[in-house]
Amino acid sequence: MNSDPLPTPGHPLRLGTRASPLAMAQAAQAVAALVAAHGLDPAALEIVPITATGDKIQDRALAEVGGKALWTRELDAMLDAGVIDAAVHSLKDVETIRDARFALAAMLPRADARDRLVVREGVAARTIADLPPGARLGTSSPRRAAQVRALRPDLQTPLLRGNVATRLAKLAAGDYEATLLAAAGLERLGMHDIGFAQPPDILLPAASQGAIGLECRADDARAVALLASVDDAPTRRAVAAERAFLAALGGDCSSPVAAHARLLADGTLRLAGAIYSEDGGDHVAGEAPVAGDADAAALAQRLLADAPETVRRLFAA
Repeated sequence: MNSDPLPTPGHPLRLGTRASPLAMAQAAQAVAALVAAHGLDPAALEIVPITATGDKIQDRALAEVGGKALWTRELDAMLDAGVIDAAVHSLKDVETIRDARFALAAMLPRADARDRLVVREGVAARTIADLPPGARLGTSSPRRAAQVRALRPDLQTPLLRGNVATRLAKLAAGDYEATLLAAAGLERLGMHDIGFAQPPDILLPAASQGAIGLECRADDARAVALLASVDDAPTRRAVAAERAFLAALGGDCSSPVAAHARLLADGTLRLAGAIYSEDGGDHVAGEAPVAGDADAAALAQRLLADAPETVRRLFAA
């Protein structure tokens, strides 16, 4: 780390975050990591919550109203203006291509990347295969909707937006029979017994799912050094491969795509990817060892080359 002074209660490092309960829990996790790494007084780190546009618009799919930028727009503006020193992001909600003014200085150790199936009372199902015929599985994710319909074409996948509590309330009210939620988010909210984890070979996760990123201005050497001390190298390696795969596809938030990299015992990183048609009727999947972005991009191009037009037209690569 450089010789710049550490933050103090009088001159704190300001961490911007969305104001949702899950985002606040993630910001608290970032604070704890920085306190432990630098021996800081917790008061030397200030959490600055904001309400993102994506949290305000709940009745439409993200693709209709601006895509993933809806989660980062306000934090980007605050970071650029110097209102905050760093931003805490759920990386699966961050655009693949970021503004060069910002640096993703740290990724915290990744949590469980799997999805959990959550069902309303009275529905006896632990897997998607167990759901009753014609069941409504609410989701806002094109990936999850396509994967569910690929497994069970009879299921309905109506739009379900909102934070975790909102989604669970709508489920309890009987609006849906089931939904899928990220295991990492449920764990961070203390909801350890909610839902049933779905194996990645059945339901491949979203790229970057379970990873928290800390971003700052690229020219702020002090913030870069402070944050870099909590960077988890295995997480960065895996998430970088997943994001390179996405970038090579040229997809956006309406493109049904899944990617997950896992580190093998011999140190090899193996990336699995899948791309789908909107209705899940067509898809291609594959995996390969990756040593860098070029290998991840090669897997993406191979899948696109093998994909039918119903899949390929959803990607701009």
